[in-house]
Parts: sequence; C-alpha cells; structure tokens
Amino acid sequence: MDKNDARLIFMGTPEISASVFEEMILDGFNFVGLISQPDKPIGRKGQIEPSPTKKVALKYDIPIFQPQKIRVDYEFVNDLKPDLIITFAYGQIIPQGLLNIPTLGCLNLHGSLLPKLRGASPVQYALINGEKTTGVTLMRMVKEMDAGEMYGKKEVIIEQNDNATSLFTKISKAAGELARELLPIFLKGELKGIEQDVNAVTFAPLIKAEQEKLSFELSIDELLGWIKGLSDKPGGYFLLDDKKIKIYRASIHDRTIVGQVGEIVQLDKKAFLLQAKDGTLSIEEVQLEGKKAMDYRSFANGLSHLKGKILK
Repeated sequence: MDKNDARLIFMGTPEISASVFEEMILDGFNFVGLISQPDKPIGRKGQIEPSPTKKVALKYDIPIFQPQKIRVDYEFVNDLKPDLIITFAYGQIIPQGLLNIPTLGCLNLHGSLLPKLRGASPVQYALINGEKTTGVTLMRMVKEMDAGEMYGKKEVIIEQNDNATSLFTKISKAAGELARELLPIFLKGELKGIEQDVNAVTFAPLIKAEQEKLSFELSIDELLGWIKGLSDKPGGYFLLDDKKIKIYRASIHDRTIVGQVGEIVQLDKKAFLLQAKDGTLSIEEVQLEGKKAMDYRSFANGLSHLKGKILK
C-alpha cells in the first residue's frame, strides 16, 4: 500500500505534534481525518483557541474531530474507514475498541527509547533522571500503555543546557523524521516489529501539580533535573514567604556549603546563588509570584534585599 493511497488518521494535539502532522501532509501522506483534544481557553483573557494540530488540519482541509472523551466517543472513526491511525502526543488513553478499527492497527510515536520511560511524561523524566540521551520510538499501540512491539527508534542527544521545552522541540524533529522514513515501509508490509525487553522497562508517569514544588531534600543534581524537566512550563517552584518563586533556568555553581539549606546566599548583579544540601545552585532565570519572569540580574536589581532569606 502506498502512502498516497493509504487512509490515515492523525491523533495529536500540541505544537510538537502539529509540526509532525504538517510535515507528513507535505510529504504526501493521505490523511482522512484529525482527532485532537477539544479547544481550550488560552492566556489571561481565556479566549478559545484551536489546538495547534487543528490549525494544520484547517489549512489543508482535513476533517477534524474533537471528542471530549475518546474512550466513549469514537464510533465516527468507522465511517472514515482508516487503514492506519498514527498518534503523537494526543493526550487521552485510546480504548481498545478504537485500536481495533484500522485495518493495519494503530502506531504511536513515543518520546523515549523504549522500553525506557513508558508513560505520559517521558521527555520530562529523561531530564529529571539526568539522562544523556533519549529519543523517539515508533511502536504498535496495544491495551497496555506503551508496551507494543517497536518498529524503529531515533536517538536524541540531551545537551547540558536543554530543558523540557528545547528537548520537546528535538523530539518533535526526530519524530517527524522517523515517521517519514518508516511509515512508507510499514504500509508496504515490509517493516517487522521487535518485542520490548520487559526486564528493561522503566516508567515516566504523569507529573502531578504537587510535584511542581521543588524540594531541598533532593541532591543538587536531582534538583537541577527537576528544574529542567519542569521548564519552561509549568515551572518548578519554591516558596518565599508563602509566595511561589519559580526557577526556570539554573546550573550547579559549586558543591560547597556556605549557608543554610534553602538560603539565598548571594543576590546581586554578579550572581543569584541558592544553597542546596550538597552544593550551591546558580539561578539564571526566575519569576516571583505576581511578577514577570526575568534573568537574575533584573531580579537582583529590585530585590537584592532578599539575600539571606530561606526558601522552602
């Protein structure tokens, strides 16, 4: 079956999946529908904005479907008569009944090198765990989350200055390349799957709101991993006099102890240093609740009196 003839459905919602979706359209894949999460209010004014993938579908006149709960509302897919569904960052668990509809099944572009980091937050946990590499896996969707056979992988290097935002961009680029390389082979029936090694499975569960609060019980390396994994959105935070202070960018200054754990030991135009339990963290971009995000120099300019304060 040729990519121009196969009837495909794309399931995805955010910007990272929108770029992959558009690349595949331009590469000649024949999409008969997009399934996206419902549109949501954006910004302070709460205006309803179409999802990034919906904008792509509108641009290319591809039918759009946005069920509130895909687990109960998927019968419309039968009418589209898909040969294959390809998903990337859709945002809901796909029921078995939907997986059974396409003649060739459903494939997923998962943001890790499976079997490592199965779950909802693989990109974030690659940073949280201090990994040096991660990547994308093209895999078959089965009832158990991220447990299907694998058809190919593409590795992504994690650089020292990467955070979740930059790593998502790299993952998206790799996902697009992998899809364009392997799906034509898969559609012709010439791509064999490989079972995952169950002994090598690790997990990356959905990050909950309470986990956005950073903890000084962590080592400085673990703390930095969480800062990177939560940036730029939603941003990990400490509490300063009961106000959130979000840390968007940081690095390890040194591994000395010069103050109390949580203490702002320096805050001036030269540095913003925060004492962790086994080293000193250099804060580079920060946001105090009620204020804009800013670099440490701008932050110190009006708030240098915070030196000596203890964050919790």
